[in-house]
Amino acid sequence: MEGECKVTLDPTEAEEKTCKSSRRTTILLTFMLCLAAAAAAAVLFFNTHPKNPEADGVRSDLHHILREVSNLRAAIHLEGEHSESISDSVEWKDQVDQSHFQGGLTLKNNEIRIPRNGLYFVYSQVAFRVSCSSEADDGSSKPLVNLSHTVLRWSKSYGYRDAEHYVPILHSIRTACQKTVSSNPDADGKWFSAIYMGAVFNLKAGDRLKTKMEQNMLEQLEDASGNNFFGVFAL
Repeated sequence: MEGECKVTLDPTEAEEKTCKSSRRTTILLTFMLCLAAAAAAAVLFFNTHPKNPEADGVRSDLHHILREVSNLRAAIHLEGEHSESISDSVEWKDQVDQSHFQGGLTLKNNEIRIPRNGLYFVYSQVAFRVSCSSEADDGSSKPLVNLSHTVLRWSKSYGYRDAEHYVPILHSIRTACQKTVSSNPDADGKWFSAIYMGAVFNLKAGDRLKTKMEQNMLEQLEDASGNNFFGVFAL
């Protein structure tokens, strides 16, 4: 018939196309079945396989370390020396010799800052090398040298509006040299004397602690390592 168009496929070619399509479908189904089997095996393994003792040990050690870090006891120990820029106290340093700090206690503006409420042991020592003698050259008595050392606390709990209102919490005065026959000054006529004090206090978060001493005694401060220190540790 005129205008009619017919397309005839070769039987061999049609059969080949059908086989290729069937093979692709079979491969795809096989792949999907393998994935499903692997997933099922993994779930079964993790649900039924006993826990690894080594992994449990690592987790236990990690938990122990975390507990230790969370329970880290707050402490600070400062070393001190005389500084021309400070007229009424030793200059405290937190990165020299045996100084250290941890647990939130810090040094700022020459003061120790308290991180949280609690009981703390506060301690301090200063040492002096002073000139004094029981008698003057003319035989008359010379006055004894008195040394003082104070630790002061600033706290909102005091209720004072003045941000600079500090209250003494540790204070000590002692005589630098005593008129005794057994007392022997060193070769250049200097006498050594140290003032140590310490006690437990219930401190509040945000409290500030600083030291104070006589200005005229600061130049006679004994700056050797370990002589002057200021510290706090939580109980």
